[in-house]
Amino acid sequence: MGLIESRIQNDLTLKRYRRFKRNKTAMVSVWLLALLFFLSFTAEFWANNSPHIMKYHGKIYAPLFFDYHPSEFAREDIYVMDYRALEFGKDDWAVWPLVQWDAYESNKTVAEYPSPPTKYNLMGTDDRGRDVLTRLLYGLRYTIIFAIGAWFVSYMIGVIIGSVMGYFGGKVDLVGMRMVEIIQTMPVTLILITIISIFTPNIFVLILFVSMFDWTKIAIFMRAQFLQLRQREFVEAARALGASNNRIIFKHILPNGLTPIVTFAPFDIAANITYLSILDYLGLGLRAPTPSWGELLQQAQKWFSTAEWLVWWPSIALVLTLTLLINIGLAVRDAFDSKSSVG
Repeated sequence: MGLIESRIQNDLTLKRYRRFKRNKTAMVSVWLLALLFFLSFTAEFWANNSPHIMKYHGKIYAPLFFDYHPSEFAREDIYVMDYRALEFGKDDWAVWPLVQWDAYESNKTVAEYPSPPTKYNLMGTDDRGRDVLTRLLYGLRYTIIFAIGAWFVSYMIGVIIGSVMGYFGGKVDLVGMRMVEIIQTMPVTLILITIISIFTPNIFVLILFVSMFDWTKIAIFMRAQFLQLRQREFVEAARALGASNNRIIFKHILPNGLTPIVTFAPFDIAANITYLSILDYLGLGLRAPTPSWGELLQQAQKWFSTAEWLVWWPSIALVLTLTLLINIGLAVRDAFDSKSSVG
């Protein structure tokens, strides 16, 4: 029975994958999103104020990977090495990243902040002289960590609680649903803003706070899945063969009830990206000077009439990322739709 069930599940998964792959818009979105993730999580290679590797006075240095004290370059007047200030001789060389700015570094060569786009700052600078392109690139990393982290933690909580409620039913279901209803009637956004304003949260604390209230909707769907599937023949057969509750839940019911988890995931990740941007815009998210899309949008409001690049670039980055995720989410939903054409 287990082999037959596994074979059926594998065939169904393959059919769903083929349906998803037929959606060209979704496939392009997957590759573009993967490229954005790669560029962001390897941002130090593309945007940094230190050379990847260099030869100076006959010696090889790798500033991207190792910290060197300024005294090694005969600089006793500073504490952090500025590699741009080095005077390279005829035999010296350096391999620089494409964008030669750090996410926290100000461009001190411009007259005023924010400064418009130039060949040195391709997307301009913010109101502290920091390169906007670099801030966007590094900011995506924190945005994705928060969005996926909050999605994962809240889904883990929701799947566990919803599965237990749906499988055992009775008083367990009654108590669990009352708890879900209480949380859903709370003014969650207001409570979160109040909690965050009291504490000084980092990204992991923000994930925990959001997950505390965001697990209820997936718990409801998982409860419904388990209530339906626990009466199916393959579950009754497993129970008759003496399978434990844990085995029935995780081996037989859960793999067949994953549809809500998979189909809702891209939309929830997109919602979390928007949520963090709103918190950062209000000054209640990631603490300065952490790179943040919401903080750039906050600056855009202040400099709307004189620094339009602060409006357009963060907005384009946010809209593009959300559009890619929504395209993927729609394709996943269609792939899991039982009414779709097969194969």
